[in-house]
Amino acid sequence: MTLTLTHLVALLPLILVCVTAVVVMLGIAWRRHHSGTAFVSVVGLNLALLSLLIVWQVAPLETPLLAVDGLAMFAAVLILVSSLACATLAHAYLEHYGGPREEFYLLLLCAAAGGLVLAASQHLATLFFGLELLSMPLYGMLAYTFHERRSLEAGIKYLVLSAAGTAFLLFGMALLYAQTGRLDLAGLSASLVEGPGPWGLAGAGLMLVGLGFKLSIVPFHLWTPDVYEGGPGPAATFLASASKVAVFVVLLRLVLSAPAFEDAWLHDLLAALALLTMLVGNLLALTQANLKRLLGYSSIAHFGYLLVALVVSDGLAAETGAVYLVTYLITTLGAFGVVTLLSSPYGGRDAAGLHHFRGLFWRRPYLTAVLTVTMLSLAGIPFTAGFIGKFYIIALGVEAERWWLVGGIVVGSAIGLYYYLRVMVTLYLVEPGMQSRDAPHNWGIRAGGVMVLGLALLVVLLGIYPAPMIEWVRAMGTLNG
Repeated sequence: MTLTLTHLVALLPLILVCVTAVVVMLGIAWRRHHSGTAFVSVVGLNLALLSLLIVWQVAPLETPLLAVDGLAMFAAVLILVSSLACATLAHAYLEHYGGPREEFYLLLLCAAAGGLVLAASQHLATLFFGLELLSMPLYGMLAYTFHERRSLEAGIKYLVLSAAGTAFLLFGMALLYAQTGRLDLAGLSASLVEGPGPWGLAGAGLMLVGLGFKLSIVPFHLWTPDVYEGGPGPAATFLASASKVAVFVVLLRLVLSAPAFEDAWLHDLLAALALLTMLVGNLLALTQANLKRLLGYSSIAHFGYLLVALVVSDGLAAETGAVYLVTYLITTLGAFGVVTLLSSPYGGRDAAGLHHFRGLFWRRPYLTAVLTVTMLSLAGIPFTAGFIGKFYIIALGVEAERWWLVGGIVVGSAIGLYYYLRVMVTLYLVEPGMQSRDAPHNWGIRAGGVMVLGLALLVVLLGIYPAPMIEWVRAMGTLNG
């Protein structure tokens, strides 16, 4: 097909992110300047985010490989916001890093471009290309502070297990192609409409395994806590937010469009994985004395809750998944933002042990308030954004009469309440005799500090008045239709 001006406008966010990456690369080759590189990256990401207002005028629009529809635009907003947050946090974090700093932003921009491609893909080729463009820069981002042994270990573990997930994904694609002779999602749907057949079911199952690795679905979750703990704060933040949003959106697109994923056997498998993921994630988080590992297991549990939307896959499933993703994203960015701010003034390992946060209230009360609000939201306490997402998921399960899943959500949330409260209690204990960590004295007026304060305010505002978020999600759904 011939690319027209309308197609170029629809692809404008992706084009701007890629152009920014090229400009950053040329800037590094010409002259290294940490603040200048960070500034160019943030400006490029902001322009890409603003360009979505223009894309809104031409969407929905499809090319043979990409679909610029409501789901893709929704994911693009979340991915670009997450990338902006990570770039902002990285500037303060890398300020005291002894090695080269500018390449981190180049990797971040490439990963953001991969996320945009992945979320908009409607062809198995672009799905694979987007997933690899998202994953490969993450290997470097996680191992960026490679002089620290745990960072290098995190990068290698993610590389090995991500490669294993990719192998499953490619084998699944090959089986689907063998069954249908098609690689585009529309062609797959048309070819499988009379029944997926054994090869189609096997292909869909293997693709589910491959994407399950990326989403940390149990039993493909073992890499998550080690990678979260070892990776630098901004890299772990991107992995927990933008990366998982992009993979979940493409999985949602597959489940909603391909009949092979609507087979009763696969739905039962998804339901079992959802129940197992939410319970195992919460139970393993109980024993953690490291906040980054705890947040890693917490993210496993939250994507177990999100799988409920894929299991139901009709009615308000897409809207429920979108609302939960928004609430999860802003809460996770806030929690990891606090960890990164406390880690940024120091070399070596991040401030992740719970003892680092003991008595934080007596040193940095406003930063403590941010972490408290995010913990309450992750626990699903009323008047926080997390409560709205949890309410949607439970309501969806009740409407579909999936009582085992509803029971799993309730039990998992009850378990989660304990370890979230344990983190909050630690913040208000008396000053420790052991080593603690502190944020810079002017953290509140720096970009990263302003961002986490804004995220905490947004968590509370959406918990009290969620109507704008729900209307926006519905508008995306209308555009999709």
